[in-house]
Amino acid sequence: MSAVQPARRIALDVILAVRESDAYANLLLPVRLQRAKLSEADAGLATELTYGTLRRQGYYDAVIALAAGRPVEKIDPAILDVLRLACHQLLSMRVAQHAAVDESVQLAKTVGSNSATGFVNGVLRTITRTPVSEWQDRALASAKNDDERLGILHSHPVWIIRAFRSALAAEGRDSELDDLLEADNVAPRVSLVALPGESTVAELDAYAATYSPVGAVLDGGDPLQLEAVRAGRARVQDEGSQLAALALSRVRPVVRGERWLDLCAGPGGKAALLAAEAAQSGAVLVANEVVPARAELVRKALAVFDPAPEVWELDGTTVGDDHADEFDRILIDAPCTGLGALRRRPEARWRKSPRDVAHLSGLQSNLLDAAITALKPGGVLAYVTCSPHLAESKVIVEGAVKKWGDAIERIDTPAVLATITGETLDLGDTKHAQLWPHRHGTDAMFIQLIGKV
Repeated sequence: MSAVQPARRIALDVILAVRESDAYANLLLPVRLQRAKLSEADAGLATELTYGTLRRQGYYDAVIALAAGRPVEKIDPAILDVLRLACHQLLSMRVAQHAAVDESVQLAKTVGSNSATGFVNGVLRTITRTPVSEWQDRALASAKNDDERLGILHSHPVWIIRAFRSALAAEGRDSELDDLLEADNVAPRVSLVALPGESTVAELDAYAATYSPVGAVLDGGDPLQLEAVRAGRARVQDEGSQLAALALSRVRPVVRGERWLDLCAGPGGKAALLAAEAAQSGAVLVANEVVPARAELVRKALAVFDPAPEVWELDGTTVGDDHADEFDRILIDAPCTGLGALRRRPEARWRKSPRDVAHLSGLQSNLLDAAITALKPGGVLAYVTCSPHLAESKVIVEGAVKKWGDAIERIDTPAVLATITGETLDLGDTKHAQLWPHRHGTDAMFIQLIGKV
């Protein structure tokens, strides 16, 4: 009996937890790797196995259904996870076929019956007898329409493909859909933010970010090896998230004594950058997070500052009730589907559904209304989502403009970002900013600055 390589065991454990417990791979995998004390090479293998399998799950399911002669819904979920992990090795990695098959059969023994292991062996032997390119052709041939074909080719649910197409079409970028879907399946480089007043980009021993003046990029390795990151003076943060916070903090000069609010602050990344910006300019930040566990994460994220900003645990949709006309600047990093961060959270594409959009859009509208109420006349807020879905971005803003009329105005957000980045981001002729992985190398952040008259 062959032993299972630790990297494969860890990858399967994480994949099982993602499906069974709604775990987040980007949070769980580092913990498992640290506990296992794997070599750098084995840790890299476990990472590729985990994220690669989750990213390409849709394509692998199409291949498994053909090889097994049955829909994947008819396969035991744990055994299906083993098959998906094996498919990633056989179809997308340079792994010896015998090693991938033999160790997958051993993994199947740990999660299924003896008959299940025979099934796994048979399916994988079938897959190895056909060239990789032929499996792709066969899988694509099973598609009923172009959206399904793209879904198989790029491993995205059809409803997400349609949402992306609509968002791109709204900008006249219809031809970029394939590029966007491809970018979603490429692991992003590690992006860092040097918190102003706490650290500098120069001390991070990394490349300066393309757009963010406080951003840096690592080619690889563990960011915790950097002293500034270990001390909390620099953080791991996508460049798009940095630009969202900086658009608010640098939209205009700060008047000492301004009060700022991060309305949906958990887990605290943007709050930390805003706190640093506020401390540099004499403003005061308050962070709010309704979920107690996430509020505690915000407190930890802000603990590096002295004094640390106050953290509230209010329902954000009610903040205007007791705090009307109180804040000079407000960030609404609204809860959303996270479709703009599928590079980082590949499992999210399989967890979300159109029903989530309908549920979240109501919350997003209520949060924006509450923030407008809490904003001082003459103040500025930033409505931000890590989703390009029109129903979570443009439609929410347009609804607020229709409701509030002349009481609010959309601020030219691309122009503001140009003053921060020193160059235009090719955002089109709009008042909002929609960033894209394939165009800007960031998460697909939507940013709209709004002023209260």
